[in-house]
Amino acid sequence: MATLGDLERAVMDLLWDSPEAQTANGLRDALAESASADGKELAVTTVLTVLARLEKKNLVSRERDTRPHRYRAVMTREEHTVELMNDALGTVMDREAVLARFIGGISDDEAAALRRLLDGGRADEQPA
Repeated sequence: MATLGDLERAVMDLLWDSPEAQTANGLRDALAESASADGKELAVTTVLTVLARLEKKNLVSRERDTRPHRYRAVMTREEHTVELMNDALGTVMDREAVLARFIGGISDDEAAALRRLLDGGRADEQPA
């Protein structure tokens, strides 16, 4: 799975946070609102280029039956993160060592959630 550049990440964050498909103009406007006051205007063609790249990476789908086209995330933020984690684990010889280092860096609450998941529970359940 390809990594995301800063602008790709910003576009994906907007799509992940939106319950509806978005137009390139709408995304450009939302990016302009959230950008710092650096004085740079983002062209809609730039957003369209980013959306085309994200579509090639199978992260975005385009609704072609409307004008302007609307875009939505193909998977959730969580599903994308899982794919990244699986890809990262797939590149190492000693998966257990990587998992041990990862687990060593999580909080007590995250460790408790992981224990519940491994025991067949759900992450959002509270301990008894």
